[in-house]
Amino acid sequence: MRAAVDFANRAGDVTLRYFRSDCLAVDRKDDQSPVTIADREAEQLLRKLILEKFPDDAIVGEEFDDQPGSSGFCWILDPIDGTKSFIHGVPLYTTLIGLLEVGAGPVDQGIPRGGIIHAPALDETVWGAIGEGAWHRRSSADVQPCRVSQTTKLSEGLLVTSEVETFAVGRPTNQTDTFLALQSATRLVRTWGDGYGYMMVATGRAEVAIDPKMNLWDAAALLPVIVEAGGHFTDWNGHPTVHGGEAIATNGLVTDEVLAITRG
Repeated sequence: MRAAVDFANRAGDVTLRYFRSDCLAVDRKDDQSPVTIADREAEQLLRKLILEKFPDDAIVGEEFDDQPGSSGFCWILDPIDGTKSFIHGVPLYTTLIGLLEVGAGPVDQGIPRGGIIHAPALDETVWGAIGEGAWHRRSSADVQPCRVSQTTKLSEGLLVTSEVETFAVGRPTNQTDTFLALQSATRLVRTWGDGYGYMMVATGRAEVAIDPKMNLWDAAALLPVIVEAGGHFTDWNGHPTVHGGEAIATNGLVTDEVLAITRG
């Protein structure tokens, strides 16, 4: 994954050229979500770097058409996860790169093998590969093993989510009551979300990250990092997957408490 960490850093540098720029133009996609030139240029660079080093791999990204491959592996790209934060000058956006083993099957059955969460404006990165551990680098500090917290009770933990509104619109039924139940059960709730919230869990600074709406490019990078840091990454029913359209990441010790609420 070291080459991919370099890819994420270089794409992150592209986003920083536009971060907090007075002339940043914002467009709307068909689903009305925002996109900027920074999103597009960063993904274009990631695609170029991957194709140069891994020409037979497939690529799926948020902003451009899928690139087929023949190697049995597929890169999943989200150049700016947290575009709304990016647009408003909030430094908690991330660049996400995930690697799936797809074999000869479809991408939506791919098995997560590696992932990177890079926060360019904070100069902080976590990455992991299944069976090879998870790692954390902050600015110029040495690379350290990445580990989840050891908090054993949800009532003593921090829960983060990307946007409270999505609990009402992100699943087939309104889940606002679920959010309120989680908020009541947790010591502290904050909307430090998107990829950064999952970085918080992986590095032991939060116990739970949860989202009721999650695309593949939002999720693919997260599972390997969380799992290799010692945590759990599942859908709302406890199944370990990046294809569920939703996500829960925990330190592993409060998983049952969270699932008792989300399943209920």
